Amino acid sequence: MPHRKPKPKTARFQEKRDTILAAAAERFNDLGVKGATLGEIAASVGLVTTSITYYYRKKEDLATACFLRAIEARQALVAQTLRDQPTPDVPGRVSHYLALHAAMLAGIASGAQPALILFNDIRALPEAQAETVYAAYNHMFRMLRALLAGPQTSQLGRDALNARTHLLLSVVNAMPSWLGRYEEDEYPRVAERIADLLMRGLPAAGQAWPDEQQLAALGLSDPPADGDATAEAFLRAATELVNEQGYRGASIDRIAARLKLTKGAFYHHHDTKLDVISACFERGFAVNRHVLKAAEGARGPGWHRSCAATLQLLRYQLSDAGPLLRSTAISALPDRAHRKQVKRTMLRLTERFASVLVDGLVDGSVRAQDLSVAAYVLASGINAAAELNRWVPGANPGNVERLFARPALLGVLCEG
Repeated sequence: MPHRKPKPKTARFQEKRDTILAAAAERFNDLGVKGATLGEIAASVGLVTTSITYYYRKKEDLATACFLRAIEARQALVAQTLRDQPTPDVPGRVSHYLALHAAMLAGIASGAQPALILFNDIRALPEAQAETVYAAYNHMFRMLRALLAGPQTSQLGRDALNARTHLLLSVVNAMPSWLGRYEEDEYPRVAERIADLLMRGLPAAGQAWPDEQQLAALGLSDPPADGDATAEAFLRAATELVNEQGYRGASIDRIAARLKLTKGAFYHHHDTKLDVISACFERGFAVNRHVLKAAEGARGPGWHRSCAATLQLLRYQLSDAGPLLRSTAISALPDRAHRKQVKRTMLRLTERFASVLVDGLVDGSVRAQDLSVAAYVLASGINAAAELNRWVPGANPGNVERLFARPALLGVLCEG
């Protein structure tokens, strides 16, 4: 008997599926993959749960489809950039790509385009689905890296180019979390400023990267370690596991096993896993406050102090004391009020970084630009450094200045 081809999907089928994917993206962004339910997603578009399971049997299948859809949308922007900018001009391509991305985000914010899932919770997927999504994500990374390949970056090795691509991707991934501070019609202007910062960096004309002696003279240091070594070790282990495997993967058993301790030792310090996540966020905030307060009080040009604070936080991320909890873990927090509080603290710390940049603008060491946007770009890069080793396996506190700090502050076209 000849094989019968499956019937093509009807326009109504596609339309309904797209409606489900957009509704699911909004719920997953708000509650995380773990927190959202198929029933809530169905109800948000006037359907029953069985209507969802006709298209996607399990919630994880639906989340996987949302991630793949978001990756396809990003890849389409890169492909359009390469068509519109066939000449390998890195600044022109990056600027064009960011303009397209900002236009897409403006369309989503205004309701003219359907929502896309953020890449916060890929690790919440089971292993099989996560493997599929990561394969697509890695392909998207390689496409984005092609935008940075040109005469201006031909001297860079693979590690340097990967690190700069990670910086660009981190900024793009973080844009939805803070662009809401602006009106939708401002998004193109903000995208131009992001591109200008990524290409030209922060320093005013004549300002070089500070040498080790100049950095040391500012006196910035890591915060003192917690007096309770076991409690600190639990927080580091929990942070590593959440960053690596997401909230669901960071079970109490795995946290305890990583430290070769019992679950009883865990419960001696924390009542629940959510208490640990909250404590991990507070630990990260304390590190940021310590470094930024020191940068505010140090004597020296604002440019030097901005470099020192950025480098200090990046080195901490890759040190034995690090990493800091990724901002993407917000979706693991138990309620909206708690998530809102954490987001507010993150925004305040970012604005505090901007105040150090303003000092440089006042003393002439930082060039005139939108320093609020600059602070968000730098905060995105510092946050993402927790997984720099994913793209540059040899990244460490000794080479992060060359690999990541200098491109973040001098621009991605700086010498390697």
